[in-house]
Amino acid sequence: MPTTHSAALANRSTARPRRRGAVAEAATRLHRPLTWMTLTMAALVVFCLVAMLVDDRMLLGESVWLKPLKFGVAFGLYGLTLAWLLSLPHRGSRATWWLGTVFAVTGFIDVGFIALQAARGTFSHFNDETDAVNEIGQQVFQSGVPGLFLANLIIVLILSWQRLVDRPTTRAIHAGLFLAVVGMMLGYLMGFTGKQLVRDTDGNVVELVAGHTVIDPAHRDLSPRDGAAGMPITHWSTIGGDLRVPHFIGLHGIQVLLLAVVVLAWLAPRYPWLRAERTRAAVIGVLALGYTGLLAIVFTQAMRAQSLVHPDGTTLTAFAGLTSGVAVLLGVIYWRARATVRLDASANLHPEPTSLRLVTDPKPTDIRV
Repeated sequence: MPTTHSAALANRSTARPRRRGAVAEAATRLHRPLTWMTLTMAALVVFCLVAMLVDDRMLLGESVWLKPLKFGVAFGLYGLTLAWLLSLPHRGSRATWWLGTVFAVTGFIDVGFIALQAARGTFSHFNDETDAVNEIGQQVFQSGVPGLFLANLIIVLILSWQRLVDRPTTRAIHAGLFLAVVGMMLGYLMGFTGKQLVRDTDGNVVELVAGHTVIDPAHRDLSPRDGAAGMPITHWSTIGGDLRVPHFIGLHGIQVLLLAVVVLAWLAPRYPWLRAERTRAAVIGVLALGYTGLLAIVFTQAMRAQSLVHPDGTTLTAFAGLTSGVAVLLGVIYWRARATVRLDASANLHPEPTSLRLVTDPKPTDIRV
């Protein structure tokens, strides 16, 4: 017995490293360029927070350092997620490594230009001024933003048919990457919202060829609509639609869905109906559908020149329908999972009797005297 017990312990100890799984191993080998980009973005966020305290210059009613801060947070979160994702074992890893590097370098340059323009007290996006720094920066944007989009799109195409880790996480990754691509695409629509005249921190008039606020064309003029009243913290427009809303929701869908995976895994030991991997994957699938519906609603709302905080009856009806549909689907998953758990429990409590063959009246043994 002692020998057998020690052998079992030895086998168990050698099996532990193997059971760490791909996710734990990936944490030790994150994509290096994306990791460095993430650390740089974190440093930029800290710098912008300090700069907002000591620099009182304003652009369109907000600190000049708010935009680089928001871009630093967004690129930092997405860069860290992508660094982890590309570290998972998958086919085509050599190609995705280079694509991730393109994303990291391009993101660093683009956000760097945003920070540079903030330091200069002027606008980075849609700026039509003819000074050399701005002209070079706009060329960077025209080449860099498509580079970010294409690199991310090809990564999605490579990974979308592969099972990377467990089923719920894989489903969250696939849906999240799709949402990110859609979110990036929607950002291009900001270029068709019309011109506006604004002022930089020195009071100079600057022409922006577009913006993020959508106004009814019948009421649109050259006034600085992007500088009108906005929501707290995000500064999303309250006078019209704001394309930053669907852009933001799409880009960060992957973080929301991965967080849902973590929460479900944490709840699974406490709630038996969540213990099956298939059930948790189904829940993630429903949440992904609901999140996609949310993206569609806020995009439609923005394109209708409607503020997020001033929804009309059509928008409210769409939200109600989406919420009801998600609730019904989750209810079906819950009902089926509970039924399966009860069936398994009943089978364990009342196992089928083992069939025994009883031998009666055996033949007498021949005895020879």
